[in-house]
Parts: sequence; structure tokens; C-alpha cells
Amino acid sequence: MKFSKMIYAVLAASTFIFSSCEKDEDVPAAVYTEPQVTASSSEATDIEFGATGSTVTFNVSVDSDLTATYAATGNGVTVSNATGSVTGNTVEITFDAGAAAGAASVNLVVTDSQGKTSQATAVINIGAVATEVSLTSNISANTTWTSDKIYILGGRITVESGVTLTIEAGTIIKGQAGTGANATALLVARGGKIMAEGTATSPIIFTSIADEISQADIAAGNFASPNLDADVNGLWGGVIVLGNAPISASNSSGDVSEVQIEGIPTSDPNGLYGGSDAADNSGVLKYISIRHGGANIGSGNEINGLTLGGVGSGTVIENIEIVANQDDGIEWFGGTVNVSNVVVWNVGDDGIDTDQAWTGTLSNFAVITVSGHCFELDGPEGSTTGSHIIQNGYINAAGSEDLINTDDNSGVALKNLYFVGVGTDQKINRVTAPAVTFEGIELSVDASELASHVNGEVPAGVTAGTTNSADLSVLSWTWAAQSGNLQ
Repeated sequence: MKFSKMIYAVLAASTFIFSSCEKDEDVPAAVYTEPQVTASSSEATDIEFGATGSTVTFNVSVDSDLTATYAATGNGVTVSNATGSVTGNTVEITFDAGAAAGAASVNLVVTDSQGKTSQATAVINIGAVATEVSLTSNISANTTWTSDKIYILGGRITVESGVTLTIEAGTIIKGQAGTGANATALLVARGGKIMAEGTATSPIIFTSIADEISQADIAAGNFASPNLDADVNGLWGGVIVLGNAPISASNSSGDVSEVQIEGIPTSDPNGLYGGSDAADNSGVLKYISIRHGGANIGSGNEINGLTLGGVGSGTVIENIEIVANQDDGIEWFGGTVNVSNVVVWNVGDDGIDTDQAWTGTLSNFAVITVSGHCFELDGPEGSTTGSHIIQNGYINAAGSEDLINTDDNSGVALKNLYFVGVGTDQKINRVTAPAVTFEGIELSVDASELASHVNGEVPAGVTAGTTNSADLSVLSWTWAAQSGNLQ
């Protein structure tokens, strides 16, 4: 009896052990599919430098029984959503492109809840899209030029009366080659308006089509031309702004209130300027650099870097650079507009030229190595008289024809001008003109040589000295300053 019970117990235990082992062998360990990540090549292509909010999409596969997270890193771009959870079959990464052109990338690593990972890299070509806009007709409706494009002037492009052209900071405008009637220029007609507001870090550049300067150069703070020397001129026209402010002009019949601006054929009625509105507003020009212009439209008739004809005091013009213009740097024809913070460098004729009884003020400026007169200050051409002020200037007169040239009927108050690089034959002319006054004019020469640089008796306001009243620090954004010529 006892033996039978023992046998039964052993058999029962064996059955239990066998059954347990058989049940364990029926449940194999779980096997999960490893995650997979691939970059969508259709989206990871060309992005313009500086672009924000661009995206690249990765295709992702994760086992349906698991969860996963991702981590994205950028090379040459800044990723906005660097980490997150994987939901669905794609992960979209948002990024801002860098400030320079070239290859960049976004790398995505996906990690599932079992700790398995997969990664892929999307290659992004920044700046490969060269966006140019060719302009061949006048601007007849309100228009904005944006900094992500380069605008090519295919001729004389006019902002027509009643129309506003807005130009974003950092925008580049290039003029095609052309002379005579085909000379390229941007002309703002009477009644038109230009709102061109650059900044010290993103100036607006007007230059030649031959200039290889790009948006990447501007973004990197390199404002010099990468391929044109700073004395190459006459490759296109220039910028011309016309208004309804008073001028002093005449013809064979007597005084006239409007005339055609020089540099524009008389066949173009948009070239007329002058009127009776002293407070006329032609817009805003700030942090503008105009280079390599001055194309000849006829015998001895070139376009200035910046031409201001009958421009009124409601117009704001400040922080202007003119480089390598074949004709004058800036020329005023009447008007009342004030201009400040100016550099004129390497122009082929006069640095500062005034005509037709301009009655505004030029303040805080530099004129550097011009070929003609440093100042050509002409008097009124009609019966209307007027006087302007030129003050706080630094002038490097090396290579110029003379220092200050006026007419007998010129009206100008010259104040706090400092001349360096004065050559043996360079002079201040017509110091006896009754409406021309001198105050704080200093020539960096020996006192014994001062009289040789004045055509006539030395006025009390002209001395030998070394006082510079111009604040050149505000011009540090210019090509002239970056090249070391404002010292």
C-alpha cells in the first residue's frame, strides 16, 4: 500500500514537470523589427542662404508594438525642432539656413523603446539658387525689391509719378553695360518715391553687372567687390532722384521752373525736375553704396553717382557711399534736401557738385582722391538766389584738380573742413565771391605754405591746421572704410 502511493506520487510529479517544460517551450521570446530612417531626397535640395523655416522630411519605419523618439542635428543650418517623438511614418525637421552658401546637412537619429537606433543624413545645398530679376520696363505700380534677389537694370528704369519703389535692406541692384541712350540707371521721376532703407550691417548696393558681389558677401559683412577694383568706373549709369522743389534755372526766354536733368535724353519726359514745393518728399535713401557707374550718354555728358534734381526737404538722404563713378560723386541741382554721412571715393570728376541755388545742408562727410575738383560749387542759373551749407568734412585731396572752386555768384557757407594730401598746385579759388563764406577751413600744410594754396588773399576762416571735425566712425560700414581709406 505504501509502495503504491509512492509510485503514484513520483508519476504525478513527473507529469507536472513535463507539462511545465512543454508549456515554457510554447512561448518564444518576442522579436521586434529594427527602426529604419531614410532622407527624402526630393526635399533636401536647394535652399537660399539666410532662408528661415525651411523643412526636410525623413521617412521613418518603427515596429508597430514599440514607440520611438528622434534627435536631429544641423551642420551649417540651425534646427528648430531638434528632439521629439516619432508619430506616423515621417519626421519633418524645420531649420534656418546659414549665412553663407555651401553644402549643409541635417542628421536624424531615431531610437525605439528597445534601444535600437537608425539614422540618415539629408544633404542641403545652400545658395545654389541664384535668383535674379531682369528689369526692362518702367515701374508703374507700387513695387518692393527684396533682399533674397538680385535686380538687373536692363536700361533706364523709371519709378513713375505716383508710384513707390521699396527696396529692402541688403538688396543688390546691378546695371547692365550701356552708353548713350542705352545707359542703365534707376530714375525716380517727379512725384515718384523711393523707400530704400538699408542698415549699417545690410546696406543696399547699386553696382555693375560685372560685379560678382552676392547676398552671401553682404550677410558676411564683406561689402567690397570681390572682383572689381575700387577705381573701375563707367560700367553703368547711376541713381537719379527728381523732385518738385524750387530751382534757379533759365533759358533764352528767362527764368524757368523746370528743366531736364543732365544724363537723361530730352526725349524722356521723366527727366524733368523742379517746381514750387520746397517740402517735397521723394522718399528715403539710407545706407546706400553706389559703385562703378557714370556711363557716358553723350559727348562729355556722364551720369553722376547720385543726382538730386529739385529734391525737397521732405526727402531723407543719409549714409551714402559713392565709389568709382566716372563723373561726379553727388550733384545737387537746386532743391532743398539735406544730406548727411557721406563718402565719395575715387570718382573721375568732382567730389561734391552743387548748382542752381541748392539751399540744403551737407554735413559729416568724406571726399577721398577725386580727379576733378574736391568741391565744384556753382551759382544760380536764374534770377532766384539761395545759399547752402557744407560742413564737417574730411577731404583727402591727393590727385585732385583743386580744393574748392566757386563761381562769382555762388552762395555757400563752408564750415569745418579738413584737407589732407594737399598738392603743390591745389588751391581754393574765388575767395572774394561775396556770398561764399569760410569758417574753420584747415589745410594740413606748413603755415608758411598756406598762401600758395589760396587764389587771392587768405580769408580769416582758412588756416593751416590738423583739426578734423568729421565723425568718420559712423562711416565704418562703407567699402572705403573697410579698405582703410578713412584714416
